[in-house]
Amino acid sequence: MGLKVLLAAAEIFPLVKTGGLADVVGALPQALVAAGADVRLVLPGLSSIVAGLRDARVVCELGAIFGAGRVTLRLGQLAHNGVEAYVVDAPYLYRRAGNPYQASDGSEWPDNLQRFALLGWVAAHLAAGELDARWTPDVLHAHDWHAAMACAYVACHPGAGIATVFTIHNLAYQGLFSLDDFHLLGLPARFLASHGLEFHGQLSFMKAGLKFSDRVTTVSPNYAREIATEEFGCGLDGVIRARVGLVSGILNGVDGAVWNPADDAHIAAPFTANALQGKAVCKAALQKEMGLRLEPEAPLFALVSRLTSQKGLDLVLQALPDALQGPAEGGVQLAVQGNGDPELEAAFLAAAAAHPGRVAVQTRYDEPLAHRMIAGADAMLVPSRFEPCGLTQLYALRYGTVPLVRRVGGLADTVVDATADAVDADRATGFMFGPATSRALGQAMAQTVQAYRQPALWRQLVLRGMAQNFSWDVAAGQYLALYDAALRQRV
Repeated sequence: MGLKVLLAAAEIFPLVKTGGLADVVGALPQALVAAGADVRLVLPGLSSIVAGLRDARVVCELGAIFGAGRVTLRLGQLAHNGVEAYVVDAPYLYRRAGNPYQASDGSEWPDNLQRFALLGWVAAHLAAGELDARWTPDVLHAHDWHAAMACAYVACHPGAGIATVFTIHNLAYQGLFSLDDFHLLGLPARFLASHGLEFHGQLSFMKAGLKFSDRVTTVSPNYAREIATEEFGCGLDGVIRARVGLVSGILNGVDGAVWNPADDAHIAAPFTANALQGKAVCKAALQKEMGLRLEPEAPLFALVSRLTSQKGLDLVLQALPDALQGPAEGGVQLAVQGNGDPELEAAFLAAAAAHPGRVAVQTRYDEPLAHRMIAGADAMLVPSRFEPCGLTQLYALRYGTVPLVRRVGGLADTVVDATADAVDADRATGFMFGPATSRALGQAMAQTVQAYRQPALWRQLVLRGMAQNFSWDVAAGQYLALYDAALRQRV
């Protein structure tokens, strides 16, 4: 029997997704299982997750806790991949419209503290062997602030032999709540201090993971270094520096069963590195679907992103007029898919109205459309101000879509800039810019277009990108080594 690992998270693809966290939680368990681990998940009882559980049985009734009148812990298999999962079935807390964290109008659920404290509490008590006598994990791996309280609940149990690992997916989202609600957590008073959960007069769930886990990881090596600095540390850089040697970065992977241009059911035509003809078909289909001019020679940039300031999308809006100055026939095109900040949505829609046939925008989340965008575009824009890992550029590389990224976080770990030396050595896979300015982005876009006009160079970039290996098998091996180190640290 392999190492027993319990993963706690709030999202999992394809059942519920607001960002890259869901993709990671959807793929990592299967990779760990393939590497020999005995893996289970613990997830909140959101409607889509309950519906995605098959052969469920009741493990235990937890009664009235965290504001819910009835909480039932169920164990079953996820219908889409067969991985075993515990589901915290608390209809009062989890069965509601909107996404896992917000109501349909974008406002935060007022009881999020209780909703995600419950998830962490259940994870910790499963790890302690209290809730399921048939299975007790060796390692508890909590993902992002939503599950971070698991680390605090384990830490307040003096006899806990479980090793805990906490992964930061995005330090900017920290799970901050009023100190007045500390009593709802059921923790000893010592946790209500600056060396505990207190963070500038609030409670921080993220800090619970950072302070009380045995090991801290984030989703790229470069981001692990960045978050220890004031610029990228979101006020928690001191906490992170205090754990020097116990914070590391493990690069996210790509789920080849979901993202594979050779057999992707969402795209107009399949293609491979050895047979790229289908990519041209995908481009024409995307131009038609988005209402862009059907110009095969036009360099088509895509942007698939949450519309937030983090993503540097204001830089795209500022750089766009100059990029569109080229000739109408064969000039730059831009296709955008994403929603979020109403002002950014409005600005991109205005750009599309001002440049019909050259700029097209869909302000909605649509997973199949994301596949078609990535398959059909020539180049992918990822101009983030900060980026823990970034998955879009990884998907783009796999689909022969050349990424243009800012030199930051995981983007810097995964894209090789097309400098003269990198091109000569056949290592280049995309383009990078440094300062978070529209001028720097505009220059990089011009460089990308210049390369696109050189078919041999462009093909070289496409093929080198498609040859990259960002398999989850690599990440799974690194996580297993980290789990082993955390266990030895506990001994």
